[in-house]
Amino acid sequence: MSELRIFYKECGRIKISKELDTLRDVEEKNLLWIDMNDVEVNVESELEQFLKIYIQEEEEMEEIEMSSRYMETIDSIVANSNFLLDNFEEESVSFIIKNNILVTVHNQELRSFNETVKKIFANPRNYPTGFYVLVALLETRVDYDADMIEDMTREVTKLSKQLKDDDDVSDDILISIKELQEKTMLIRENIVDKSRVCSNMLRSELLPSDAKMKLTIILKDINSLFEHTRFSFDRLEYLQDTFLGLVNIQQNKIIKIFTIVSVIFLPPTLIASMYGMNFKNMPELNWQLGYPFAIGLMVLTVVIILLIFKLKKWL
Repeated sequence: MSELRIFYKECGRIKISKELDTLRDVEEKNLLWIDMNDVEVNVESELEQFLKIYIQEEEEMEEIEMSSRYMETIDSIVANSNFLLDNFEEESVSFIIKNNILVTVHNQELRSFNETVKKIFANPRNYPTGFYVLVALLETRVDYDADMIEDMTREVTKLSKQLKDDDDVSDDILISIKELQEKTMLIRENIVDKSRVCSNMLRSELLPSDAKMKLTIILKDINSLFEHTRFSFDRLEYLQDTFLGLVNIQQNKIIKIFTIVSVIFLPPTLIASMYGMNFKNMPELNWQLGYPFAIGLMVLTVVIILLIFKLKKWL
């Protein structure tokens, strides 16, 4: 849904407007944050002219290489990052900050943005400029990444409980492991992306010193998330190895059953083939008890083989 939100300061409070005319009515020094969610091209053009900035198109944001996602000039900072949605699709977000005004550009509604808005209205004094809003957005996003990793950990634990023995082996489990591995890699890539942005901003002279302190804490949180994702990925690899081991055990049992059945019926087959030759001089050919004798001999060989397998503990 297309939406423009303009946050500005008035009498010590922060207000929000969805009208573009607000830019003309409010002094530039009182502007705090302009959030654009899938707005029309003419709105972007007017904002570009008003703030003297360049707003990247969605295709440009997606095609930017990792090493070029952060740019800084004498009076502005441009940072690009990917935010994961609940369905694990990536949404490209562009942050532009100039003259203490933050401009954000994205094309999907983001929960982390809405949560940051609540924080701003709850304590306006903590957000004197757009730099502090930018730090708050990154902080909230990292918190959401941590929640996603916790959800992944619970899914891995639930999946681990399904692998009790080889009778529970199912192709669905292997597919679930693969999907969780892909999700873990996506989360890790996005965490690396946030780490790059925070590291670059820490080196900026435009960022206030107290905002840098908060960014340092965010970086520590990001580093701890790296350990969690590594642990989850190791657990998934262990589950994958366990699954393949259980599959091998299941296959070995099946092959063992076929082998035992083949060995059991081998002597009876030999006996039946011997007495089925119908040669003229066979002594048992005219024997009245020949048929019961052959059947009994077959049963006896089967019993003997089963007893041998039982004694050898092959059954």
